[in-house]
Amino acid sequence: MTDPLSMPWLEAAIATPLVGSLAVGRLRDPYRAGRWGVRLTGLTMAFAVVAGFAFASGAPRPTGAWDVQGRLFGARPFALDELNAPLLPVVALLYVLTAVATGRIKMRRLSVPWLLASEGLQLAAFGCTEPWVLIGLLAAGTVPPVVELVTAGRTPRVYLLHMGLFVGLLILGWSFVPRLAEGARPETSWAVVPLLLAVLLRCGVVPAHCWITDWIEHATFGRGVLFVAPLTGVYAAIRLVIPMAPDWALETIGWVSLGTAVYAAGMATIQREARRFFAFLFLSHASLVLVGLELHTGISLTGSLWLWSSVVLSLGGLGLTLRALEARVGRLPMTHHLGLYDHSPALAVCFLLTGLASVGFPGTAGYVAAEMLVGGAVEANLLVGLGVVAAAALNGIAVLRAYFLLFAGPPNGASVPLGITFRERFAVLTLTALIVGGGLVPQPGVASWHRAAERILQEREVHLTSGGAR
Repeated sequence: MTDPLSMPWLEAAIATPLVGSLAVGRLRDPYRAGRWGVRLTGLTMAFAVVAGFAFASGAPRPTGAWDVQGRLFGARPFALDELNAPLLPVVALLYVLTAVATGRIKMRRLSVPWLLASEGLQLAAFGCTEPWVLIGLLAAGTVPPVVELVTAGRTPRVYLLHMGLFVGLLILGWSFVPRLAEGARPETSWAVVPLLLAVLLRCGVVPAHCWITDWIEHATFGRGVLFVAPLTGVYAAIRLVIPMAPDWALETIGWVSLGTAVYAAGMATIQREARRFFAFLFLSHASLVLVGLELHTGISLTGSLWLWSSVVLSLGGLGLTLRALEARVGRLPMTHHLGLYDHSPALAVCFLLTGLASVGFPGTAGYVAAEMLVGGAVEANLLVGLGVVAAAALNGIAVLRAYFLLFAGPPNGASVPLGITFRERFAVLTLTALIVGGGLVPQPGVASWHRAAERILQEREVHLTSGGAR
């Protein structure tokens, strides 16, 4: 009898939203499509959770009739390991909460088929371990946002320019990798440069950060958050760059990312519009994750990976909170106090909780991650440690400033109810439980990410000793 955990759960998690997008695309009623979107994203998350549990329990891979990849591709380009097994459920959860928290007013603007297609492509990318297939999926994942911008009547020029360059650099850089693997001369390590530039561009490192602020400003907020919050560029860096990059390339990533983290954190403190505040806050945190990767020590890498998952939850939740506020009062200026607390105290609490969790407030999932990252950074380089602390402090100031501007002040004289809905309350409570639970009981998460960090360091050591990076 086949072990239930040995069934193709990963393949099911990837295929469900992709097939569902084709089926839902035939529906003309947006509200019916929205209900199916909630069901399909929920089913996808269930498959992702079971797949992660199967990997953690050591269940064997699917064989025989259940070996879907072997029968379709003759190989296994999609597989779970210590890195992506914890990430897939988190990414799937973001899509579930976005679909659940979408009210009837926003339902007509949310393209459920493209939402499902984006989820399928993103889960496929995070579940992929084959470099060329991963590059193809990263390229395909840039297409739905173009449709989003065109449908909304926005120009995709800035986005297309940056994503086209990103895909081109990935293809160019990886085409040199076989030469590196064959024991090329030391100077061929410069072939890593295109891959390095592609990763920095995808993560929005200065000066290639304008596409993220443009995307967040012009896309619907839900789609904007879903495209950037999982930090796909960080995953590409770990799979394609970190194992084979020479030390000078990692140092370049670290110093450029550190500068971006401090710059973006400072910019977040002076923004006059909520979407731009979120964009710069995201840029700062994405750069901090890259800083931890550059240090390539056990404690810093573990802290960086733990911070990655924490940021996905916290900034994803912060984005969904701002999206819920926008659905009530429109675009959110940060030039005066809006006084929204009396109307939506639950959203105010969620905003403060997710915002402070992203900067490592004690008792949240980000606290342990921030401590490990700072400790590893100070141990490796005092200047890097000071930069990380400065960025975190500025991010905290930016979050508190935004909170007071949005929720403090005289009560908003709105004539329509602004209270939280049942579906939004479900999303808020789910995020609260995960963020606080991860802070109060961090041991399982830290142990999981420590194993992932050790695997990454081992892969890098194998490549260095084989002479691939010099």
